Amino acid sequence: MPAPTRKRAMRSVSVSTPDDAVAEVENGSTVLVGGFGPAGQPFELLDALCRQGARELTIVSNNAGSGDSGLAALLAAGQVGRVICSFPRQADSWVFDRLYRAGRVELEVVPQGTLAERLRAAGAGIGAFYCPTGAGTLLARGKESRVIDGRDHVLEFPIHGDVALIKAARADTVGNLVYRKTARNFAPVMAAAARRTVVQVGSLGEVGSIDPEAVVTPGIYVDCVVPVGDQAQRVIA
Repeated sequence: MPAPTRKRAMRSVSVSTPDDAVAEVENGSTVLVGGFGPAGQPFELLDALCRQGARELTIVSNNAGSGDSGLAALLAAGQVGRVICSFPRQADSWVFDRLYRAGRVELEVVPQGTLAERLRAAGAGIGAFYCPTGAGTLLARGKESRVIDGRDHVLEFPIHGDVALIKAARADTVGNLVYRKTARNFAPVMAAAARRTVVQVGSLGEVGSIDPEAVVTPGIYVDCVVPVGDQAQRVIA
């Protein structure tokens, strides 16, 4: 995947509706989707992407959808061609299970820590890295390997996104973000790894409304914020 363009210096981010925020997602895009199961999943943005209709998407997420909403709804709509994730199967992953068994979606399984590091590497500008996780297993098939300090390692490459769809508890008008507990999960590394980062937030304040010491994701990584008010509480992290 090509490296993303450099993020711009701090500026006011755009404030938009869910539908407008995802209007420019193109067919074939790589979309990074925050969330650990439902915790931190940007449901309103995913619903908007369903309405927008972009297809042949590559979805990068911790899970492959749960139940019938959010990421699962995007899969059910036939808009996803490939999933890169750590946990494709769980008790309520029937949408992904059905599509995968029918050969309608491709799957790349990535160990959870490796997934986080591949995303972090993309945001940090790291070209590749060696990791011991997965060495000697089917996950290492076809990958370059070497022994480091007496231990087998495999070469892993960054995962860059065309767009990241994430959820935060609060933002200010330059895009500084604060998350709610476990809803933080993959959001910070995804925000840095994408060319365009769209954030669904529960509240939006002026600059100075967030204690600088509490900021987790600086606004330099954020392009668009979408206030959804009380709807942000639909999922309790």
